[in-house]
Amino acid sequence: MGNREDLMAGARRCLEAKGYAATTARDVASAAGTSLAAIGYHFGTTRQLLDQVLFDAMEEWGAELERLLAAGAGADATGAERFEAIWARVIESFTRLRPLWAVQFELIGAMDRSPELREAFAAANRRARLGLAAIFHRIDPAADEAKALALGAFYQAMLGGLAAQSLVDPAGVPTAAELTDALRTAAGELAALG
Repeated sequence: MGNREDLMAGARRCLEAKGYAATTARDVASAAGTSLAAIGYHFGTTRQLLDQVLFDAMEEWGAELERLLAAGAGADATGAERFEAIWARVIESFTRLRPLWAVQFELIGAMDRSPELREAFAAANRRARLGLAAIFHRIDPAADEAKALALGAFYQAMLGGLAAQSLVDPAGVPTAAELTDALRTAAGELAALG
């Protein structure tokens, strides 16, 4: 690996171990086995390096989620069985990716002080919503972008809420079966409202 790759790997280890705000340039250089000057040469600033590592990690998680969901529940699965199989995989991923989720929640609080970070997250947020709609409903976002954004926002709210619960109370996160049952109940009440 070259210095750039070493810095990316070292920054990722630091983010996972210390979080975004507590990671310093010295931490990253030490973890990467490079000089402090290498950060400036390759990335400009430590924050730009950390942002790049975080966005790359989020893209990796998105690609992993897509692979997990592509496995599905089988061609003959009902909608409820597919929903439950998908959410079982998502919930399992929270345990493996706990450090990434912790950093994302840390950054939500920092966005008011960083317009660049807010802009980057807003752009990623829109892409995530369209991607989630395509993954969960196999719809083409280009066919009905407004509907895809709304569906994606629903799934994004579920993902974020479950991720927060997994950080606060890992043992208390609902199971995929409990989510399926709760959705049935909510849908039934909505149907009754007409």
